[in-house]
This record gives sequence, C-alpha cells and structure tokens, in this order.
Amino acid sequence: MKTVLSIAGSDTIGGAGIQADLKTIAAHGLYGMTVITALTAQNTLGVQAIHEAPPEFVQQEIDSVFTDIVPDAVKIGMVSSAAIIRVIAERLRFYGVKNLVVDPVMVATSGSRLLLPEAQEALQQELLPLARLITPNLPEAAVLSGMDIASPDEMLAAAKKISADIPSAVLVKGGHLAQTADDLLWDDGEAHWYHAPRVDTENTHGTGCTLSSAIACGLAKGLAVSEAVRQAKEYITATLRHDPQLGHGHGPLNHVWRLNP
Repeated sequence: MKTVLSIAGSDTIGGAGIQADLKTIAAHGLYGMTVITALTAQNTLGVQAIHEAPPEFVQQEIDSVFTDIVPDAVKIGMVSSAAIIRVIAERLRFYGVKNLVVDPVMVATSGSRLLLPEAQEALQQELLPLARLITPNLPEAAVLSGMDIASPDEMLAAAKKISADIPSAVLVKGGHLAQTADDLLWDDGEAHWYHAPRVDTENTHGTGCTLSSAIACGLAKGLAVSEAVRQAKEYITATLRHDPQLGHGHGPLNHVWRLNP
C-alpha cells in the first residue's frame, strides 16, 4: 500500500487540516500518517484559537515516521511559525523527500489568518524550494508573486513568477474567480488549465486541504504532476457537488466521498 504523510494542523470539527487529509487519503485507498504542527480550536465559522507544537516535538514526530514507514509522498499544510518551518525543511532535506506538495496556508477559507507574518520569509526561502508542487489560492499567489490577480492572464503571469522564484511547479487555484473555478498548473515551462464550473455551495471549509492531499495521493501512486492534479480536481469537484450542510457557517466537505474502484 502506498503511503502519504500529512504535516499540518488539527481541525476540531474535522473538515480541514489533519482530519481532512486522513479522510482524503483513505478515500483514495492509501495509508495516511501525520505530523501535527498545531492544535486549533475552529469550526465552520472561523478559527478561535491556535496552540502550536514545540519545534523540537515536530522534529521528533517527523523522525518517528521516516525511521519506520517512509512515505511515498508528503503534503504540508498549516505551519504557523518560522521555527517550525525551519525544522520541517531541515528534516525533509535530511530524508531527501521528493514528492512534496505544499499548500501555503496563509488564510483560512473563512478569512482567518493562519500563517504569522514573520513566518512568510521562512516559508518562501526554506520550505517552498523543496516542493515538487505548491498549491496557492489567488490571495496566496498574490502574496507570493507580489502581483494583483483577477483574471486568467494574471494567474498565468503570477504562476510563472512564483515558479521562477522558487523554483517548483505551481498550481494557482481559481476558486476566488467571479464566474468559474478554473485552476492553472505551471510545470516545467508548460501551462495546464483545469476547467470546472463554479459549484453553488457554502460547504467550502477544507477545500485546499482536500485538494493538496488528493494530489499527494496521485504523486504517491507514481502519476505525473499534471495527471495527479487532474484527478484531484475531479475529486474535489465531486465532493463539492455531493456535500450535505453540516455547520452553521460554511459547512465542511464530505471527505469520505469514495472514488470509483
């Protein structure tokens, strides 16, 4: 069985973070493992509190995984401090991780800030250059590129800029576009567009976590980045179309949506 490690924060209601990642990995038929960077008190309405794990404990978690069950792919989500980011980057370099997907979580879907400003430099200099793929949404891509993004042409320009600075493949997610939910992958000098209609739903809590985990599953199976993204895009669209309303705010995704065998 192929294995995927999620390095991220915990979500109390299970719609995002570690819990969403494990559900997604299981739905893809892979074995999920975790390194928890922070505990959060959050729900569909927002993030009420964050309690970070000590950096030395995060290192011990990573070592525990890699000295026993070496993951076929690694997904990184919430990493809220520079110290934790540096520890993760050092350990991933030490273990020579290749299939690394980084979701540069800066702002939750609810609008709550999840990445401390002083950690942004460490993220860009230490962690993102190790990635095979990063998956920023439009606000995150705007921060990473220093550009305003409101159109497909601007998405492409931003992706090229980010990829040149890191370098890695970049998937700019278009969920914040007005009319569509088209995503753009810039990989090895080629643009790949993934077109999808906007799904009329409020159940968007944890969409970024789910997508990046699904991509990591594809990479763990040996898929090319473009194909892993395509399959993950289809998966996230299916979850959005079939979600029940669970919360008082924006309900979490139904992450146990199963793939066809």
